[in-house]
Amino acid sequence: MKTIIEPFRIKSVEPLAFTTKEQRTQYLAEAHYNPFLLPANRVLMDFLTDSGTGAMSAQQWGAMMIGDESYAGSDSFYRFQEAVQEIFGFKHVIPTHQGRAAERILFSIAGGEGKAIPNNTHFDTTRANIEYSGAEALDLVIDEGKDPQARHPFKGNIDLDKLRAFLQETPKEKIPLGMITVTNNSGGGQPVSMANIRAVSELLHEYGIPFFIDSCRFAENAWFIKMREEGYQDKTPLEIAQEMFSYADGATMSAKKDAMVNIGGFLTMNDDALAEQCRNLLILTEGFPTYGGLAGRDLDAMSVGLREVVDENYLRYRIAVTEYFGSKLRDAGVQIVEPPGGHAIYIDARAFCPHLDALQYPGWALTLDMYEEIGIRAVEIGTVMFGKKDEHGKDVPSAMDLVRLTIPRRVYTQSHIDYAAEGIIALYNQRESIRGVRIVKEPPFLRHFTAQFERI
Repeated sequence: MKTIIEPFRIKSVEPLAFTTKEQRTQYLAEAHYNPFLLPANRVLMDFLTDSGTGAMSAQQWGAMMIGDESYAGSDSFYRFQEAVQEIFGFKHVIPTHQGRAAERILFSIAGGEGKAIPNNTHFDTTRANIEYSGAEALDLVIDEGKDPQARHPFKGNIDLDKLRAFLQETPKEKIPLGMITVTNNSGGGQPVSMANIRAVSELLHEYGIPFFIDSCRFAENAWFIKMREEGYQDKTPLEIAQEMFSYADGATMSAKKDAMVNIGGFLTMNDDALAEQCRNLLILTEGFPTYGGLAGRDLDAMSVGLREVVDENYLRYRIAVTEYFGSKLRDAGVQIVEPPGGHAIYIDARAFCPHLDALQYPGWALTLDMYEEIGIRAVEIGTVMFGKKDEHGKDVPSAMDLVRLTIPRRVYTQSHIDYAAEGIIALYNQRESIRGVRIVKEPPFLRHFTAQFERI
């Protein structure tokens, strides 16, 4: 059969929030033209993020009912630890309330002034936690990863020549660890090949540098390897994931993505001394090492989700939905990051709004019109999120200005995707009316979450 169906039945539903354009215009003004500040009950379809927004399975809800809420050494922790070690294979498993907590703990210890951490592309919280420590977050993705129209099968790959040059130029003590993000969220949800993961591992280890994987979407990355990389077609996603992590020394994880839960994350590694430091810091802010800021029931939901996410039927459907969404936009002339990634469609906002200058923040402006005209919420991945300041305090445009339409797991049906695509295409056909924006107030870190804007 050509049609790929949802590999689940729907047992529970919740109503959508229908509003008028006039209401949405008012709501945007009240939110200071920042979609993050909109109340969710004023959003028709929410493509802001896939982090914690998915629908849990009956098995996950059932697992929550047997959660052991013992403060120390709960059964839930040991079930969770077993699931993580089955897939990731690392000695130490440290739960946290979400991925950025794992990052904060890791980089509070490994980061610091004068240090630098290479990656393909650091995502926003990773970059913020590194920079907050005083270290530099260095992006070394291949050139194709910065070209929205390039159709490279693994646009998330690290440029090995640039990585080697960096390692040769930088004293070892200035590089506490190297990373790779799978899939590469900031670069369009693009996958990393097994060959590149292996080569990065060998190169970092040649210089005595530990290798960590930002593994938020490890299962989606494993599926792309199965589909696109020679020698992996007959391997299961679980086997591919296990090989990916076998090349690393540790990993961070926001379980709100590929563990398909509403809250949770973890830090996992082999280094005994580093793990002890991380647990000591965890106790200060997250909780005892066997619950890490989570209820036992959350640990059990993660245990089940980590095993569900490597199911081939689920992954086939998940990637097909993204491709379907992208093909409808592409066929109408909307330029997206090609080929479509695993968890989201990324619209090239500069191509969508060629009449806007980069410092009129075309990606942000497009998200506002998407909400006002269609009622859907998306997120800018561009100069607002990642732009840097020059010596005069003026924004420097980022390499790309994208709008990410992130598809929550097991939430929306085909008709929802059709509706969103239809509205975006209609907006594209009147795109000259989209107005730029300026920032009127911003915080020093992760400004996109709370900054205030006005239309120009």
